[in-house]
Amino acid sequence: MSPTSRPRSRIQQRNREVILDAALEVFSQHGFRGATLDQIAEVAGLSKPNLLYYFPSKEAVHKALLTGLLDTWLDPLRAMDPRGEPLAEILAYVRRKLDLARDFPRESRLFAGEILQGAPRMREAIEGDLRDLVEEKARILTRWMDEGRIARVDPVHLIFSIWALTQHYADFDVQVRAVLGPGHDPFAEAGGFLKTLFSRLLATDQAG
Repeated sequence: MSPTSRPRSRIQQRNREVILDAALEVFSQHGFRGATLDQIAEVAGLSKPNLLYYFPSKEAVHKALLTGLLDTWLDPLRAMDPRGEPLAEILAYVRRKLDLARDFPRESRLFAGEILQGAPRMREAIEGDLRDLVEEKARILTRWMDEGRIARVDPVHLIFSIWALTQHYADFDVQVRAVLGPGHDPFAEAGGFLKTLFSRLLATDQAG
């Protein structure tokens, strides 16, 4: 009987989590194509046969990681409240995305790697749940613009720009830190810069 056909014991659940954490490390460093089950097993401190008891293939491990990751990635945008003050809601979203890049850099690189490969294991999700959520929030942004509460810009490209300007700090961490040099906190400094940038972009005469 496979471990997925009955309730998992505490040890089985722990081993599964250890494997997924090891896989995240390996995939974020080497990408899907460069990663191997042997590498994942070594980082997890398990034998390859033991790993295969939980996941039958590299593809299965990768899919399990991506499935959990998409929800993590969508949560900050889901939290944008249509009843809130528009600029405050947008700036809070920027902050949540920046915090996500700071706290989950390996996950960000894993997601970026999957997209760069053409999203072969995530296409259905990004053409479904992700696109639906972006369309929903774009309608809210458009309503706020129609009401004169924020400046008019393309709402979908506004969301794209927030993704680009926050996830950059995780996906290009080595470059960012090399350019800034020692003694800098990229995420703290980026927070202030992005707040100013989006506040000015979205300011209206009414908002001052």
